[in-house]
Amino acid sequence: MTRLSIVLPAYNEEHVIGASVGKVARYLADRGDGELIVVDDGSRDATPSIVADLARRYPFVRLVSNGRNRGKGYAVKRGVLASRGRYVLYTDADLVYPIDGVERFVEALDTGAEVTIASRSHPGTLFALHPRHFSYIYQRYLVGRTYIRVVNHMLGLGVTDTQAGFKCLTGEAARTIFARTTRADFAFDVEVLYIARQLGYRIAELPVYFLYLGEQSSVELVRDTVQMLRALRQIRANGRRGLYQHPAP
Repeated sequence: MTRLSIVLPAYNEEHVIGASVGKVARYLADRGDGELIVVDDGSRDATPSIVADLARRYPFVRLVSNGRNRGKGYAVKRGVLASRGRYVLYTDADLVYPIDGVERFVEALDTGAEVTIASRSHPGTLFALHPRHFSYIYQRYLVGRTYIRVVNHMLGLGVTDTQAGFKCLTGEAARTIFARTTRADFAFDVEVLYIARQLGYRIAELPVYFLYLGEQSSVELVRDTVQMLRALRQIRANGRRGLYQHPAP
C-alpha cells in the first residue's frame, strides 16, 4: 500500500499550481512512497494542462478532472476516494500550510488518532504575514471564533478550528468518511468532522505554520454566514436521521 496520498483540489490555480505540485512532488520523491492527486474542479485557465505536464514528469502525480465546477467538497471527495494511501492528507493548492508539516500529523495518527486537523487557534500555531495584513487576519480570527462556537453548540464537535485547509486521516478513516459526505460546498469540512464523531473516530488538533500570502477570502460574511447556518442544520438533521451510518447513494 502507498504510504501517503496527498490530495490537492484546484480551481483556476494556474498562478500557483505549477510551483505547488513541484514542491509536493519533490517532497514525495525524497521519501519514495507516496502519491499526489490533483483534482481539477472545472478550471477555465491553464491549471489542468500545467498539472498534466507535471504528471508526465512524475509518475506518482495523477490528474483527476471534474469536467465542470462542482465545488471544493466534491473535488476533495473525488481525490480521497481515488487515493490508495495508508494516510491521506488534503490541503489547499496554494500550500499556505507547508507540506513538510504532514509528518507531525502522521505521527499523531500512529499514536492513536484517526483524524488530525490543523488548528489556527492552537497556542503553538505560528503565523507568517506582512504587518499590513494583520487587521484583516484579526477580523477573520474574530469571525472564526464566533463561527466555531456556533458549530460546537449545534454539532458538538469539540474542536477549535474546522476550516483550516490541512487535514490528515488514516486511509481507512478518510475513505470511510468521504464515502458518506454529501456537501460539495465549503461546509464539507464541518460535515467530515461531524461524520468522524458519529463513527467514533478520534480527532486530534495540531498546531500549524500558516503562511498568509495576502489573498483576500472569497467568503462574503453576511451571505455565507446564512448559508453556513443552513448547512449546519442540514448536517445535524442528516445525523439525527442516521444518514451518515451508511455510504451516500
